[in-house]
Amino acid sequence: MKDALHSAINEAFEQAGHSMRKQQSDDAFRWLERAHILTQTRPYLHAKSHWMMLQLGWQARDYREVAGQLPRIVAALLFSRIWVPAGNTGRARVSAFAPMPIADELQQLLDGKSLR
Repeated sequence: MKDALHSAINEAFEQAGHSMRKQQSDDAFRWLERAHILTQTRPYLHAKSHWMMLQLGWQARDYREVAGQLPRIVAALLFSRIWVPAGNTGRARVSAFAPMPIADELQQLLDGKSLR
């Protein structure tokens, strides 16, 4: 994994965890969506993003999020190397099959280009 991408993934997970500890759900979900987009083709990390979304859903008492993350964790482990909907944020409120636009910054990280 390229250094910039690896650092961005680590930062996203760390910031999400920090926001979760402070019970700042909206902020934590933004960081987890970022982590999800950056890890979609890496099964373990992809599943980790869904696991943390499940935990955050539980913390926020958002049971729709909890229920939606359960099958996504399994799918992340089984299908990440085969096919993923690029740019999908991973939340339970969006289709698990819908590709979504990717922010330029994240696309540059995924492409291995340096950020300017």
